[in-house]
Amino acid sequence: MRVGFIGAGSMASAIVRGVVAAGAVAVEDLAVTSAHGHSAQALARETGVDVLGSNEELVEAVGPGGVVVLAVKPHMIPAVLAPLRDLLDEYGSLVVSLAAGTSLDTLAGHLTPGQAVVRVMPNVNAQIGAGMAAVCGNAETTDEQVDAVVGLFESVGSALVLPERDFPAYTALAGSAPAFVFAFIDALARGGVRNGLPKAQSVRIAAQTVLGSARLVLERAGDGVTPADLVDTVCSPGGTTVAGLVAMEEAGFSPAVVRGVQATVDRDRDLSGG
Repeated sequence: MRVGFIGAGSMASAIVRGVVAAGAVAVEDLAVTSAHGHSAQALARETGVDVLGSNEELVEAVGPGGVVVLAVKPHMIPAVLAPLRDLLDEYGSLVVSLAAGTSLDTLAGHLTPGQAVVRVMPNVNAQIGAGMAAVCGNAETTDEQVDAVVGLFESVGSALVLPERDFPAYTALAGSAPAFVFAFIDALARGGVRNGLPKAQSVRIAAQTVLGSARLVLERAGDGVTPADLVDTVCSPGGTTVAGLVAMEEAGFSPAVVRGVQATVDRDRDLSGG
C-alpha cells in the first residue's frame, strides 16, 4: 500500500512518524506535499519519506488504488480537490480526509461520483503516539479499505470504526476533551500550589496521576470494571477522598463536564450543518 499526505502540518507529521516507526508502511511507499514546502522538507529529513512538488505528482506517485490523505484545513478542501478530481477518479484512489466538521457527503460533492472516501477524526495526542481516532467510510469503500485506514491510525494510538452520526459526540470526547483534561490537570496543580507545592512539581504530580488513572481504567475495562467502581476503591468511609469528591460534586463537577460535552456536540453540529 502506498500512501500520500497532502499537507505536512503537526497532525500529518505525527501520523507519518508513527507509521514509519511502527513499520505500518514502508518509507519508500510514503510521500508528502505541502503548500510552502518547508514542513514537508523537514519531515523528509527526519523520516526519509519522499517530498513531491505538486499534489498531482503525489496522486500519480501513490498509484492505482493508493491512499491520498487530505491533511489540510477544512476551508482548503474545495481548492485542493478541484484540480485532482479527475486524476483521483482515474487512479481509483482512496481519499482520506482529516478535516474537522467536513462530512462524507461534503467531501463526495467535490469528487467524481463513486469515489471511495474515508473520514477520520484524530486528536492532538497522536503527536506522542497516544492518539484516538474515529474512522468512517462512505458506501463506496470496502471493509478492507476501512481496515487499512484503521491500521494506519493505530500506529499513533487507538482507532475505531464509528458511524458518522456519532462523530459529534466523538469530537467532544476525543477531539475537544484533551483541552478539558489539560484544564483539569492545571486546576489540580493550582490546588497543590495553594497548599505550598511549586507549580512545576504540582503539574508533574497531577499529570502523572491522570496518566496512571487513565491506564488503569483501560486495563480494568476488560474485566468489567467501570470508572465508578474504581472511584469506590479509592474512597474509604469518612476519608479524605470522599470528602474531596463530595465537595467537587456540590460545586457542580459532573454536571459541568456533561454540559461541556453537550456544548461541544451542539457546536459541532452547527458547524457541520446539523
